[in-house]
Amino acid sequence: MTERSFTVIENQWITLADGTRLAARIWIPEGAEADPVPAVFEFLPYRKADGTSPRDESTYPVFAAAGIAGVRVDIRGSGESDGVIDGEYTELELANACELIAWIAAQPWSNGAVGMMGISWGGFNSLQVAALRPPALKAVISIASTVDRYNDDIHYKNGCHLSAQLSWAATMLAYQSRAPDPFFVGDRWKEMWLERLENEPFFLKEWLSHQRRDDFWRHGSICEDFSALEVPALVIAGWADGYRNTPLAAIEGLGGRAKAMVGPWIHKYPHFAWPKPRADFHGEAIRWWNRWLRGEENGAETLPQVRAYILDGVRPAPRRERDPGFWIAKDAWRPPQMQCFYVEQFGTLSEGMPIPHAPPHDVYLKSPLDTGTASGEWFTLKPDAELALDQRGDDAGSLTFQTAPLAEAFDYLGRPVLTVMLSSEAELANLCARLVDVHPDGTATRVSFGVLNLAHRGGNAAPQPMTPGERTPIRLVLDACGCRFGKGHRIRLSLSTSYWPTVLPPPVDGGLSIDIASLGLALPKLGEHDRIEVKEPDNPSPLPTYIEYKPPTTRRTVTRELSANRTDYHIYEDSGLAEHPGTGLATRELRDEVWSIAPDDPLSMAGTSVWTCDMHRGDWFVRTVTISKIRCTKTDWQITGTVIAYEAEQQIFEKVFEKVIPRDLM
Repeated sequence: MTERSFTVIENQWITLADGTRLAARIWIPEGAEADPVPAVFEFLPYRKADGTSPRDESTYPVFAAAGIAGVRVDIRGSGESDGVIDGEYTELELANACELIAWIAAQPWSNGAVGMMGISWGGFNSLQVAALRPPALKAVISIASTVDRYNDDIHYKNGCHLSAQLSWAATMLAYQSRAPDPFFVGDRWKEMWLERLENEPFFLKEWLSHQRRDDFWRHGSICEDFSALEVPALVIAGWADGYRNTPLAAIEGLGGRAKAMVGPWIHKYPHFAWPKPRADFHGEAIRWWNRWLRGEENGAETLPQVRAYILDGVRPAPRRERDPGFWIAKDAWRPPQMQCFYVEQFGTLSEGMPIPHAPPHDVYLKSPLDTGTASGEWFTLKPDAELALDQRGDDAGSLTFQTAPLAEAFDYLGRPVLTVMLSSEAELANLCARLVDVHPDGTATRVSFGVLNLAHRGGNAAPQPMTPGERTPIRLVLDACGCRFGKGHRIRLSLSTSYWPTVLPPPVDGGLSIDIASLGLALPKLGEHDRIEVKEPDNPSPLPTYIEYKPPTTRRTVTRELSANRTDYHIYEDSGLAEHPGTGLATRELRDEVWSIAPDDPLSMAGTSVWTCDMHRGDWFVRTVTISKIRCTKTDWQITGTVIAYEAEQQIFEKVFEKVIPRDLM
């Protein structure tokens, strides 16, 4: 294919029906007005000019050279767009997206066919907008997203409160507090900034007001009605990311309308993600768009329904550059055959089913509340200590069962399932299960995990407290995985009542009696498949290079203050100071986040996330400092958010959000 030249419109104002102007960056192939082209649309709150610009500049020029226009728009109240953001995936946001799709389709350079894509927020709203069926939207590519906003996002997981909820609320408060760039908006920048600062929400207040699966979470969860999404969807994720369940869930719900791809990756686009091997996302996407946006008969519809990278002997490391494994394909996805294990004497996992009506064999489990510090981040942006580390430290506070060394390799793809009878000392308790690959030298790699607030054992819409001392059947579905347990390795199941700081503890610290005679572990066999090769990108370094004045740094530390009986988990990230060569804008972001807990007191839990964001060009300098906190009592969550803004060295704004929210069986 001959590459086409293209024009970049750095800032195009698009006026909505309500008069709000949204800011767009557009890549238009040469000759498109004479011979209109398809367009791909991405709609985000992450600032097109200085937030997502590196990844945008790695992809949209490639699309434009292939004859596909790109339209990257800032959501209202973000970047250079007018107004104030009103929340996450709101009806207004989705309505605006539909209006923008109609605008794109009506442009003289557009052939009227629009695709929508994105990662994370943009992957979410691509699926959500597709379910609304705007006429011009013909296909989507959704990366690191979800079909279930309650159970597979940064908020809650089977009724457990994720610490990522505060972390992401802090991130959004920092992003939404930043000023528009006067380079694009002119003298209006300060007026727009002050309006934003005065009226922006603190997302955590709304999220924490919905602790069970209610209509707030059903909105935007396409699993509520998969039939509403009628266009083809390519759904991509990585095993190293928290959104690993979505590709398989999407094809189970959408059937032949969806194709799934799962690599070893963190929360990044596949052409520059870690750990390697990467995938040629540009080639995959161009083929997808050409098939569904311009009708090219290129066989995209005949792709295997599932392509997955099967991890083989991955070892924890300070930085995982490349994960060993192999690609497989399944032409059609079917529920996997399950390989079952039960507990024999002395904690040995053996293949087979639990013995029916076996006498109970209760084992008491009460983990220290700081069990879980090797868990890594829920969703991961770097292949370092954000990934789960060696599990032996967490196993010390857990109840573990493992097989003998395997006589042959076992391959799995899908979601493991744990079943067990247990009783609880208290009305509220959490259960965490981890599937671990134990190497011959003892190194322990987390393969999958699942958590359950036992009050949500019957569902997330109407939780019910446990009856203390009452034997209760529990079924816990772990996250999807694709892995090989090699010959000589052991399969380990690790159970704990704590998984901090990933999961925040309930208000009481009761133990569980686990009937190990009833315990069953079912692992999803890989089954029939083809070995395939997935093309890696031609360009090993696709991201643009900006002017660097200060390099980035990252530190993660766990400190146990023995005299104070406190464990601190500290995250420090400095993006470094870099200047965009096209706009001259230099930016820097610092995140300083600390989680603390006493190993025997759940009410000691505390989290604080401080963000400092700088922007400057010449003599113009602005800074925002945001401070987000969560504390708790036995009955309430206590949250605060503070926003402080500076122009030059002078403070010009300060606002404090405070809210006490009752705990809802959590």
